[in-house]
Amino acid sequence: MVTKKSMRVFFGILVISFWVLGSTIQVGAETLNYKIYTYVTKAESVPIGDVEEHTMGFQTRRSFCVFENGEVATQSSVLTNDLIKGSGPSLVYSTLTFADGSTIIMKVQVTIETVAGSSAGKMTREIIKGTGRFEGIKGTGITKVKYLPVEKGEAGAKAIGEGTITYTLPSK
Repeated sequence: MVTKKSMRVFFGILVISFWVLGSTIQVGAETLNYKIYTYVTKAESVPIGDVEEHTMGFQTRRSFCVFENGEVATQSSVLTNDLIKGSGPSLVYSTLTFADGSTIIMKVQVTIETVAGSSAGKMTREIIKGTGRFEGIKGTGITKVKYLPVEKGEAGAKAIGEGTITYTLPSK
């Protein structure tokens, strides 16, 4: 028969174990904060015709990311969007390439909102692969951008913003 004292000791050990293991996992997480400047390199848009200003689009974008730790990376992205009057969802695949050649590849869900002619995007990122020093990376991220007006000769809107990537790497 189990006594109350032995149950308390068991639960105490259990609580301490969860606390120790939980704090170990959090200590291993790294965070990269960054500023981003992104621009369109190719864009195609097709009207759907069901409602006013409904389009499906495809774009390729390039970006510069400047990280809080002083690193700089370029980003290449491929995206599709489904917009009504400039608002709606986009699906993006992005590859960040760092100076040493290491990469982080992410799947990104974007929600674009256009109000009074001004557009902004909110992105949730899921890291799907890494190479070089990011081999085995797992993590997520968020980014917020503001789109700038399209100027003559540009393929699409530029954007500026900031974001955070939180990740873990396997122990070596």
